Amino acid sequence: MVGVELAVAVVINPILLQLDAGASLTARAYGARMLGRAMPFWYVGSLVLAGALAAVAWGTSAATASLVAAALLVVTVLMSVLWLVPINNRSSSWTAEDHPADWREQHRRWDRLHIARVAFLVAAFALVGLAAALI
Repeated sequence: MVGVELAVAVVINPILLQLDAGASLTARAYGARMLGRAMPFWYVGSLVLAGALAAVAWGTSAATASLVAAALLVVTVLMSVLWLVPINNRSSSWTAEDHPADWREQHRRWDRLHIARVAFLVAAFALVGLAAALI
C-alpha cells in the first residue's frame, strides 16, 4: 500500500497534472474509481494487521510501536474520509467537456493532502517494521 500511494504522490499525479484537460481528467477519474474500490480494504486491512501485531507483542516495546502505527493509520483513514474522498468523488465524473474551471487547483489540493497522508503512511510502515524487528 505504501508503495502504491507513494508512486501516486510522486510519479503518477504530477505527470497527469501536466497533461491536457481531457487526458488528465480521464486518467484521474479512472484512477479515482479503481483505487477508490481498493483503498478501503488496504487501509482497514493495514489497521487490523497493526492492531494484531500490537496484540501479539503486548507488554513489549514492539506493542508500543505497533499502537503508534495503528494510530497513524487511523489518522490516514480520517484524512481520506474527511478531505480526500470528497474531492475524489467529485472528480471521478469530470470529463473534458464537463468539469469545473478550477479542476487543476482541486487536483493540486488533493495532491497536497495526499502527500501529507503518504508521510503518515511511511511513518506507520517504519513503525510496523520496527515492531516486527523487536519481536
